[in-house]
Amino acid sequence: MTKPSLPELLHAAVTAVGGVERPGQAAMAESVSEAIDDGSHLLIQAGTGTGKSLGYLVPALAHGDRVVVATATLALQRQLVERDLPRTVEALHPLLRRRPEFAMLKGRSNYLCLHRLHEGVPQEEGEGLFDPLPAFGTGDAASATGPTSKLGQDLMRLRDWSDETETGDRDDLTPGVSDRAWSQVSVSSRECLGASKCAYGAECFAEMARERAKLAEVVVTNHALLAIDATEGAPVLPQHEVLIVDEAHELVSRVTGVATGELTPGQVNRAVRRAAKLVDEKAADKLQTAAEGFERLMELALPGRLDEVPEDLGYALLALRDAARTVISALGATRDKSVQDEDAVRKHALASVESVHEVAERISHGSEYDVVWYERHDRFGASLRVAPLSVSGLLREKLFAERSVVLTSATLRLGGDFNGVGASLGLAPEGTKGDDLPVWKGVDVGSPFDYPRQGILYVAKHLSRPVRDGGRDDMLDELTELIRAAGGRTLGLFSSMRAAQLAAEELRSRIPEFPILLQGEETLGELIKSFAADPRTCLFGTLSLWQGVDVPGPSCQLVVMDKIPFPRPDDPLMSARQKAVEEAGGNGFMAVAATHAALLMAQGAGRLVRATADRGVVAVLDQRLATARYGSYLKASLPDFWYTTDRHQVRRSLAAIDAAAKAEGA
Repeated sequence: MTKPSLPELLHAAVTAVGGVERPGQAAMAESVSEAIDDGSHLLIQAGTGTGKSLGYLVPALAHGDRVVVATATLALQRQLVERDLPRTVEALHPLLRRRPEFAMLKGRSNYLCLHRLHEGVPQEEGEGLFDPLPAFGTGDAASATGPTSKLGQDLMRLRDWSDETETGDRDDLTPGVSDRAWSQVSVSSRECLGASKCAYGAECFAEMARERAKLAEVVVTNHALLAIDATEGAPVLPQHEVLIVDEAHELVSRVTGVATGELTPGQVNRAVRRAAKLVDEKAADKLQTAAEGFERLMELALPGRLDEVPEDLGYALLALRDAARTVISALGATRDKSVQDEDAVRKHALASVESVHEVAERISHGSEYDVVWYERHDRFGASLRVAPLSVSGLLREKLFAERSVVLTSATLRLGGDFNGVGASLGLAPEGTKGDDLPVWKGVDVGSPFDYPRQGILYVAKHLSRPVRDGGRDDMLDELTELIRAAGGRTLGLFSSMRAAQLAAEELRSRIPEFPILLQGEETLGELIKSFAADPRTCLFGTLSLWQGVDVPGPSCQLVVMDKIPFPRPDDPLMSARQKAVEEAGGNGFMAVAATHAALLMAQGAGRLVRATADRGVVAVLDQRLATARYGSYLKASLPDFWYTTDRHQVRRSLAAIDAAAKAEGA
């Protein structure tokens, strides 16, 4: 029997999911197949509407190698596992003569822990943690009417759910529960007793998920678990020959997040309380004294980067490190059978103290490859943070060395090429030869949308230049007129939450006929639902809206960016990265700040056209996009909209789009 061709397989899969075959999708499938064939690496930009999931799943399944697919968002993971993979596998089965297995794998804390559920959370003096057992209606301690608090009701529902769920996956629980409730019935990998030591090990949901993943040909996971697999010694993902990273524009920030350490007084004090009852008084007192010294310093901490660790902080961190090491040794050497469920209590304490030890040692030891800074929050107080200056070397060594890697997104080609994103991933410029350099190429398969006919890019060149944290009356005047011309229908993307709040407050009084929703006043899901339901409504917000809104149709016909979203000049990590590029002889502003802005602007502009019938305007209320030298780089990163700086023309166009939508009943 002849082997089915890739076009045959793709046709069968697209038909099965009720889609439409598109040239970009076919080109993507061919490129992915070639990369897997020759073991090379591929950066592939596929615009919204291309159908990129099938563009990589079909060639991956056809090859038959073990594949890991890593995504950034829960929505895409669920789409892959619940919709795309089941239909694709069934559609390809008659042609491939096999039915590949697939599975989803997440971090341990995403799964219900049966030990925690039945034995309760180790109690900590002074923290008042809720012991779930009495609330579950067992014995005389139970109330005749059951738990009355929201937390108690959530825990009761979790126990009922534990008897019927097959996965124990938090995301399969509908409706969900609060983070506080979930923390009562889940553990981190550090807190886990281990299947061999746990009375519930044979039924463990996390262990079952890992076993399913070992047997699957396709494993769907998230960027965070991929980062943990790459950065930590013990592998958490099964061996695989092919890695596909979807939403790849998010990968560097997710890996950076996993590799970032934090110390706070609250965290250190929790470690002290958890360990105190399990170790001798001398070891406990040593950690308590070190914690008090650290807390006194943190009360005086001012936000900002620490180019060098100050002497007093260095002493405090060394004291914490040494005291934590003493407690860790003591926790491993002593046993106290008077402590109920002593192994779990010990593991809980050990996880807390080890975390303190690791971060204190990392910062006190110092490294030219780390950035250290203080942060201060109104609600949570001060924290000390440490992050890698770059993750490019880590990704080059751990991600690209042993497998073929395909990275895909709607926004990878910035400023006209893939080299900016490639450099952040540890890849040399495309075409560079070298024995130890990963071989890769970039491919842009385009978009099914006709951007020049469907959208306008308008730059308000006449406005004053933005100033940091300053009010911009002319910008608010312009925004008011644009919203009026559009008849509402506006997604406002702001560079800071403060700017979004000021604009919402001002425009609610200026144009009360158009409801203005503001991020933070309701859950994001509810805000987006309300925005989509009423075309006259506007939605204002910041970072998560730049990337997280998918509202096709007449409810979103104007996307406004208040200014180019450069990172703040005082952002410790971004400024350190920029300085490092400059010291190496490069252009730090273009490599870091402009690339960051280009990526966000490309994502933001992508909110406008989500379907072939969509029409609208992306308005950038920042003259620098038209006047600054870097403006051409940023414009080249955006969809190929029709471009204008004519304020009168854009108002006429918006009014015409609004009239057409109203004529169609929207």
